Amino acid sequence: MVQTWKFIDKHGAFELPDAHHSSYLYFPLVNEAGIMSSISPILHGDIKSGHHTFLTPPVSVEDLHNSRASRNFWLHIENVGAWSATGNAASQIAHKFSGKENEQVTLRAGFLWHQITRKSKQPGLQAEITNLAPPSSDQVELMQVRLTNTSDQPIRFTATAAIPIFGRSADNLRDHRHVTSLLHRITCTKYGIQVQPTLSFDERGHHLNHIRYFVLGAESDGAPPEGFFPILEDFIGEGGSLDWPEAVVQPVRDCVPAGQSFEGYEAIGGLRFREVNLLPGQACTYILIMGMTSHETSLQRLVNTYGSQAKFAEWLEKTKTYWQRRLEHLDFQSGNVQYDLWLKWVSLQPILRREMGNSFLPFHDYGRGGRGWRDLWQDILALLIIESGAVDQMLFENFAGVRLDGSNATIIGNRPGEFKADRNNIPRVWMDHGAWPLLTTLLYIDQTGDLDFLLRNQVYFKDHLIERAQSTDVHWEPSQGTLQRTRAGDVYQGTILEHLLVQHLTAFFNVGEHNHIKLEGADWNDGMDMAAQRGESVAFSALYASNIKQISQLVQELRNSGHEQVEVAAEIRLLLDTLQHPIDYRSINDRQQRLREYFAAVSHTLSGEKVAIPLADLAADLAAKAEWMMAHIREQEWISHQDGYGWFNGYYDNDGQRLEGIHPNGVRITLTGQVFTLMGGVATDEQADKIIQAVERLLFDPGVGGYRLNSNFQEVLLNMGRCFGFAYGHKENGAMFSHMAVMYAYALYQRGFAKQAYKALEQIYRQSVDFPISRMYPGIPEYFNARGRGVYTYLTGSASWYLLTLLTQAFGVRGQTGDLALAPKLVAEQFDAKGQASVLTRFADRRIQVIFHNTEKLNYGDYRIVRVTIDGDELLLENPAESVRIARQRIAALSPDQVHEIRAWLGAK
Repeated sequence: MVQTWKFIDKHGAFELPDAHHSSYLYFPLVNEAGIMSSISPILHGDIKSGHHTFLTPPVSVEDLHNSRASRNFWLHIENVGAWSATGNAASQIAHKFSGKENEQVTLRAGFLWHQITRKSKQPGLQAEITNLAPPSSDQVELMQVRLTNTSDQPIRFTATAAIPIFGRSADNLRDHRHVTSLLHRITCTKYGIQVQPTLSFDERGHHLNHIRYFVLGAESDGAPPEGFFPILEDFIGEGGSLDWPEAVVQPVRDCVPAGQSFEGYEAIGGLRFREVNLLPGQACTYILIMGMTSHETSLQRLVNTYGSQAKFAEWLEKTKTYWQRRLEHLDFQSGNVQYDLWLKWVSLQPILRREMGNSFLPFHDYGRGGRGWRDLWQDILALLIIESGAVDQMLFENFAGVRLDGSNATIIGNRPGEFKADRNNIPRVWMDHGAWPLLTTLLYIDQTGDLDFLLRNQVYFKDHLIERAQSTDVHWEPSQGTLQRTRAGDVYQGTILEHLLVQHLTAFFNVGEHNHIKLEGADWNDGMDMAAQRGESVAFSALYASNIKQISQLVQELRNSGHEQVEVAAEIRLLLDTLQHPIDYRSINDRQQRLREYFAAVSHTLSGEKVAIPLADLAADLAAKAEWMMAHIREQEWISHQDGYGWFNGYYDNDGQRLEGIHPNGVRITLTGQVFTLMGGVATDEQADKIIQAVERLLFDPGVGGYRLNSNFQEVLLNMGRCFGFAYGHKENGAMFSHMAVMYAYALYQRGFAKQAYKALEQIYRQSVDFPISRMYPGIPEYFNARGRGVYTYLTGSASWYLLTLLTQAFGVRGQTGDLALAPKLVAEQFDAKGQASVLTRFADRRIQVIFHNTEKLNYGDYRIVRVTIDGDELLLENPAESVRIARQRIAALSPDQVHEIRAWLGAK
């Protein structure tokens, strides 16, 4: 019987027996200094600070069980032989499925620490191994090994730590693996082994290396190891291996004393400790410090900081406290305690992705590190509600990646606002990229009321790609830098509103033969990548239409706040056609021609001239464009089924044919095509009802956690994208893809379908916590595969959208142009036995706990807000209503030093 995990405290720590019996499990360890680790139940995984700085060999998910290069801690026990405290001895592995396994293994983990307890009947030892990344300025992972004699006899043993040291770029895992080992300079210090390669190997240009990789160790009282095994081939011995190394199996071999150095070999942090005679009930402890540092940092300082049992205990408590404080700003309390604690782990995920990008856990999408353009914006969604701080500056700096042609930089630097010219020579544009910044900006403005953010000036990105990567600027050279300039050579800046206009107006005119926005390289679904010539994304045309309408409303808000006009680059007037030279939007040629004229005007530089546009005129121009797009999609792309349900076609392929509809191979439908037509208001109320029927009938599958991304097209579509080459039920071909399923819930809430939206969120949760099927720790995965297993855990944008949907739509606690709105859409099951549901969050830089009272257990649609209090003071309501708006000044006047209670009572309509 497969064991399952359970929460063991109120902070979200959990326990899982026999975790080593499940494949593909890993846990993240990270700190703000830059250490990024993954660790499995047998202590596999890797430790690194970036793509080019791996302490241990880089791993992908299959390496967790195929590779032997894990963290290991060996004992050679008198009269018994070699035993691994991590379970990685060949003899232990051999017994796993033989019925002869005599070890009990339990995993415990919390924010952000990982502990494995292994209790062995023979030799009568318990090993408790705890790993963490301390919240300090050091790029280190700490590991404590505590050994306890559980037998009734003394046990004599010699302990040896064994941590493989890779010490270079992930590029060298296969490419030049041996040659780069020749760069290694290995030194045995008093407390461990350090490796400092002479060069960072790169055939485009080698350069001196200043990074030292190290494995240090000490006993509980700080005593150093008695010797070392620094060279991998010496440690394993001729014919040996990491799961049965000669240095452990035959411990008579002499180890190397401190002070010796070696050159040109693969290294290992082999640390031999003095012999111990452990009496019954006694315990001994060892501390390992693993990481990398610049050559100026003293390794002795690291030992002084971390290298004893007492120091480790201090850092364990600091780690727990650090993460609890980072996560304390968002806390849900419903009728399901397990769900509330699970949400804590979902809240961690956007923070992890900001720290780790998409590349640094064993399941990874982008193999070289960093985040993608969408990630920059979607992670801020959650940060706006999880963390306090200068999110506005982060948001502002991201706009520096926008090009004047509406596309954006795709190489994102490590520093905020840092974007780089495309060095990969892959001229690809994702047509959806221009849509996400507005969604994040809208949330920011609603949360803060900072409409003036739209009027801040920001630079534009510039490189050799122009006309949305369809042409090359032959006049641009790298020496000119990556900032857009005017013809006079000055760096050009435009308002954030202008950046949003550029992104959306260029998209509006960039249409294909069915008058929808061109698909280009792909949209949100990266797998739709083989229709660049004739493909169109109806789904994201709907989102752009909705966005343009939202920008129109923002412009009107600016006008209402006292602004009369806004300055934009003179060239942008070409795209505001209703203000001077209107065109017929039904004419595809006219729209494309207008875009070509604009591209020609901004291909290398722009004039630098700005023109003042009356806000009333700007709002009207945008509203007209949005309404035309919505009507066009509504009239042209609706598909009706004879059984009464219907849906929208979401795409056109590279032959100019509809992707979706009633096909000889079966009904074809994508969830994406329904999400954005619902969310943006394209679908009428009648169409919305029919979409829900279609999605339930054609895409819902409780066995994989809810709503599939598409139906089974039963064909490899070379005219659409690589996703149709994937096996059905995996990744972008029909998996339960969490991100789009959550956005479906968000759209349903927006349209008032709370019961159906709750079902979508609840299905994801239920699948995630069904460990025998999902085989994942608490959290939300990128998707569930055809067997229901959670895949690509932790680093997924769906976590941000899940939290945003739950807080702002289900609980209905959200900003409204700076004021606080309460508009709950909770269903009866979300209230506890007392009829209460609450959420702790931040608003106006104040911590508030919003508590809804629903003593009659009414469902959404049957209740309204009848009474509200703030810290016991009655808020005057004119009439009971489905939503209540509380002035920002009222919240801001509260003390910043405490949590304030806002209670709302729900009564029958």
